[in-house]
Amino acid sequence: MSKPALTDLLQAAVTAVGGTERPGQAAMAEAVAEAVDDGHHLLVQAGTGTGKSLGYLVPALAHGERVVVATATLALQRQLVERDLPRTVDALHPLLRRRPEFAMLKGRSNYLCLHRLHEGVPQEEEEGLFDPFESAAPTSRLGKDLLRLRDWSDETETGDRDDLTPGVSDRAWAQVSVSSRECLGAAKCAYGPDCFAEAARERAKLAEVIVTNHALLAIDAIEGAPVLPGHEVLIVDEAHELVSRVTGVATGELTPGSVNRAVRRAAKLVDEKAADQLQTAAETFERIMELALPGRLESVPDDLGYALMALRDAARTCLSALGNTRDKSVQDEDAVRKQAKASVETVHDVAERVLEGSEFDVLWYERHDRFGASLRVAPLNVSGLLREKLFTDRSVVLTSATLKLGGDFNGVGASLGLSPEGALTTASSSASASPSPSPERKDEAEGKGDGDDEEGADGATYAPPWRGLDVGSPFDYRKQGILYVAKHLSPPGRDSSRSDMLDELEELVGAAGGRTLGLFSSMRGAQAAAEELRGRLGLPILLQGEETLGELIRRFAADAETCLFGTLSLWQGVDVPGPNCQLVVMDRVPFPRPDDPLMSARQKAVEEAGGNGFMAVAASHAALLMAQGAGRLVRASGDRGVVAVLDPRLERARYGSFLRASMPDFWYTTDRNQVRRSLAAIDEAAKKA
Repeated sequence: MSKPALTDLLQAAVTAVGGTERPGQAAMAEAVAEAVDDGHHLLVQAGTGTGKSLGYLVPALAHGERVVVATATLALQRQLVERDLPRTVDALHPLLRRRPEFAMLKGRSNYLCLHRLHEGVPQEEEEGLFDPFESAAPTSRLGKDLLRLRDWSDETETGDRDDLTPGVSDRAWAQVSVSSRECLGAAKCAYGPDCFAEAARERAKLAEVIVTNHALLAIDAIEGAPVLPGHEVLIVDEAHELVSRVTGVATGELTPGSVNRAVRRAAKLVDEKAADQLQTAAETFERIMELALPGRLESVPDDLGYALMALRDAARTCLSALGNTRDKSVQDEDAVRKQAKASVETVHDVAERVLEGSEFDVLWYERHDRFGASLRVAPLNVSGLLREKLFTDRSVVLTSATLKLGGDFNGVGASLGLSPEGALTTASSSASASPSPSPERKDEAEGKGDGDDEEGADGATYAPPWRGLDVGSPFDYRKQGILYVAKHLSPPGRDSSRSDMLDELEELVGAAGGRTLGLFSSMRGAQAAAEELRGRLGLPILLQGEETLGELIRRFAADAETCLFGTLSLWQGVDVPGPNCQLVVMDRVPFPRPDDPLMSARQKAVEEAGGNGFMAVAASHAALLMAQGAGRLVRASGDRGVVAVLDPRLERARYGSFLRASMPDFWYTTDRNQVRRSLAAIDEAAKKA
């Protein structure tokens, strides 16, 4: 029997989800099919409204091999598993003559642990076990959450935290979940046969399509031990988030709290000498952290080095003792031992990584008003890791609405370890084509290893072949939106009150009649603007942090006069089509903070290698955020509005054209009067409608 045509499959799937087939979606599906069949890699920019989920699901399902789809957000995972995949599978079944199975797979801590639920949580302060259900007052929030979790455990088929509605606090969930390091293992656990996490893994092994998240994909790459089943195709959706998610997974942290927790847990099961050694080391570390000032550490200070050596050696002693002793007086000893071992291993591994002092790691102190000081270590970049682990032995498709920065894919490609598009990729030429001027190593995410990249016979770094494709958007951005830059304003300064910016913001919001999403580069800026405009305009202005994000977005979408101000979550996480979001304001170009240790280290590394660190790091970071932020405006074919950037540098500075080229192709102006007239007309039309 002949293979069904891709166009017929796509048409059936689009009809099943109630959509309309679009040229960009068809072009994307053809490109994905070609990449999968040829074993090549593909970067696809697909604008809002393209229908990119079907653009990759249909050719992947038609190929017939196992595919992993990794997303950055819960919302997209739910859309895929609850809407797109069921309908697509049903629609393609008559044509493919098979019904592909699909499943969702997450990290172990996302699933309810029956052992924790029924046996309790190892006590932190005293000997024995702590039963949270008896200790928490039934009338407290924690008590209510725990009782609801117990009832839910009898009803749920998945044990997936995200299936619990409404959700519970992190504190409550921590009482009924375990990390992979804390898990007893199905073979040793009395509840192994009924384990939700193990059941999810078994479903994934049988599925043709596995939906997961970037974090689990990163763990699968970094840990070395496979977490995901073997697969022939990897599709990374929301791919603009991948580098930051992988960096987060590869970042180690030590705090006085985490070290003291390890001390308490180990003390139950090791001899007094080993416990005292770890306790003494913890106290020394805590004293140093009390005096720690935020900022990067170019090298490990002597006092910190001595403290970390003491911690590492004491942790190693405790780990040996944990493996050699048994204490039957401790109830549920295996669970207590597992939890203690996990905490002590983390202390040991991070301390050892810092002491190794890899040139490919960045080390810094952070200080939080609530949680105190922490010591953090992260890879200088993850491009070498991604190049080796992501693009080997499978076809990879990466897609997002924002992958082209400054007009091409090379910036994002470089962050993924790819050579510039079109560069030769043979061993003899790949070294000169390498896009990243900063040092890269295959083990950089672990902060260890011998530092050898995959090489050809002549010692050149291997660069996987790939192509980039921009399938555009079904929206007519030049007719639907205006990009306005307030070039007459004073440039933002670190200590400037920017009163002229607030005046401009007031006039714009007033002309729009509300309907404003305010995207700010800092929480302080968002708060100041909200407080000022509440007094001036009398319009409802919601502020991030005053309510849950979901509730804020719901209220914003429900009322035309309401405005919503906030920071990073709003730049990427708001989807409000229609007339209630017709003005998107950015207070300034969102460059990373000058004192951001990791970003400044990456910028310095590029400069030392002869590149332009500002453009490669700071400008690319800002371009990605501005592209995402501007994308909040037009979410449907009938949307109209203005993106207003209240930072004259977008017009005046040399890098302004690079940033503008990364944003949707709106009609561009710096005429403040024209924009006010346009906003007033859009507001009037919305009121009449």
